[in-house]
Amino acid sequence: MEEKKLDLNSIIGFVLIFGILIYMFYINQPTPEELAAQKVEAALQQEADEAASNTPQLPLIAPAVADDLGVPAIDSLPKTPVVLDNELLHLEVSPMGGMVTLAQIKAFKTYDSIPVYLVKDQNAQFSIGLTAKNNSVIQTASLYFLPEISQDAEGNQHLKMTATLGEGASITYHYQVKPNDYLIDFRVETSGVDQVVNTSIPAELSWIQQGIRHSKSVVYENRYTRLTYRHQGDKISKLSDSSDDEEQVDQLHWASYRQHFFSSILAFEVPVEKASTSSVNLVKEEDKSVAFTKTNTLKVPLNFQSGSLNTRMFWFYGPTDVAVLAQYKALDLESSIPFGWGIFGWLNRYVFTPMYTFLSDYFPHGIAIIVMTVLVRLAMSPVTYKSYVSQAKMKVIKPE
Repeated sequence: MEEKKLDLNSIIGFVLIFGILIYMFYINQPTPEELAAQKVEAALQQEADEAASNTPQLPLIAPAVADDLGVPAIDSLPKTPVVLDNELLHLEVSPMGGMVTLAQIKAFKTYDSIPVYLVKDQNAQFSIGLTAKNNSVIQTASLYFLPEISQDAEGNQHLKMTATLGEGASITYHYQVKPNDYLIDFRVETSGVDQVVNTSIPAELSWIQQGIRHSKSVVYENRYTRLTYRHQGDKISKLSDSSDDEEQVDQLHWASYRQHFFSSILAFEVPVEKASTSSVNLVKEEDKSVAFTKTNTLKVPLNFQSGSLNTRMFWFYGPTDVAVLAQYKALDLESSIPFGWGIFGWLNRYVFTPMYTFLSDYFPHGIAIIVMTVLVRLAMSPVTYKSYVSQAKMKVIKPE
């Protein structure tokens, strides 16, 4: 039997391919001039975005309706946002509408060294629609909320935002921000609204948010930008990641607007009976001028109990990181991460992700991946060894 010799042609071929890849990586690196131009372009784009004024996406209360309800004029009231700040988040809450108008994730930067914002420049709007007794609709996004901020002994920041509806009626938003926490406790309560609101008609919560671009390739980022939601117990469902989509949902626990590496999540302490979700794809092709990936919308009817609302929710603005989301086990936010299907999802969630998290605490990310690969190969070596032995035996007994 002739012994198989070393194939020098194969070795030369692999060396040439490897050399070509290194050469391609080298010549495709941006020059210092190109990097400087990209930063200038990004800064100009940011200034243009900040200067742009977006059309409100929710109907506002008409002046005539405001007069009928006795809602005070708000043109002359101060509209300076209230700042809620901890080690991880920088939030701004506007008295106009009582909503979060800026959410910055402090520990991260975009590919071009710009701070990461999930909410900025009116890309998001939150409102609760109340049907008045004259059948007009009052949107809280158009109401002025009087802020009261305080801090307790544990360092928790409390923000109370109250808007009057006339005739002694009011609606209040309660925000609580804890130190070193991405989760915001949020509660909506009303007082005396049965005097001006038809409480037999559910209020409608509306949350609209456009995903701000963070990556150099908007097509790649958009591929992993998706609306995910938990419903009917432990079911996890998703809208399309490549086209417009919408779904009617029963027993909604939370909705996650996931933007690849970062997520904006609205969770309910008690699951809501009905909800509607929709997603509109804003990316058609690779384009430097595209500022947003998708427009996600959540609409939830909120039923009045004894003529009032008292609904507790949670906002999450932070990284799509299993180690972070796993801290909120009661809400099961960790399930918003796409681990994969079947046994592969189980392995990714409970084996490979914890292994990578542990290794990345001691090694750079690239080295951690190499070490993890070696460990997996070693763990699989008993199986692969038997396979190699079988192949060797077959080669030995194979006739010439």
